[in-house]
Amino acid sequence: MKIVKADKFFTEEERKHIKETTKNVESGTIGELAVMVVDSSDRYIEAEIIGGVLLGSLLSLIATISYFHSSIWAYIPLSFIFFFLSRFIFKKVPVLKTVFIGIKRKEDTVKQRAVRAFYEKGLYKTKKNTGVLFFLSLLERKVWVLADKGIYEKIEQETLNKLAKNVSQGIRDGRACDALCEAMKEAGGLLAGHFPVTPGDIDELSDDVMTE
Repeated sequence: MKIVKADKFFTEEERKHIKETTKNVESGTIGELAVMVVDSSDRYIEAEIIGGVLLGSLLSLIATISYFHSSIWAYIPLSFIFFFLSRFIFKKVPVLKTVFIGIKRKEDTVKQRAVRAFYEKGLYKTKKNTGVLFFLSLLERKVWVLADKGIYEKIEQETLNKLAKNVSQGIRDGRACDALCEAMKEAGGLLAGHFPVTPGDIDELSDDVMTE
């Protein structure tokens, strides 16, 4: 499985396309769109430990049988040594952790991380509370679309979830940028219907793709 960092997920050309799409969408609504990509939404320490224990135990068993005549006195100390080595591997290659992370855990963690990003990046500060965040978490291969309270007065989270699902499918199909821009345009259509642009409206949020 290819490992791609958040700051390399979109090419420079794709970033420009996303920025232009954001500007075009916001030209027809007071809504404010933002895109953020992160490597993962959590470190998942429990997955590191489980992976370290299982892999470490396996390596210790192999080494004990091969070189120490299946001695329990060799197996125990080797288990500790291989545990730390194995945990280090899981830490450095995060994609290995996904085997030990449940679907519900991923979904809840990405949602919580999206909420945190919404506040950390100041998306809640728009004048009419009309910020919308497209949050992509790469390790989990999850997308969450989160809106401010002004948006929720007119548009339900279920509608935003459908947009997130379309982006997720686009990522799996190798067309992340196109799927994201299509979802943003669809969101723009919804926003324009409920929150049309008004005289004097200004761009309150950055149109650049945020990474972390």
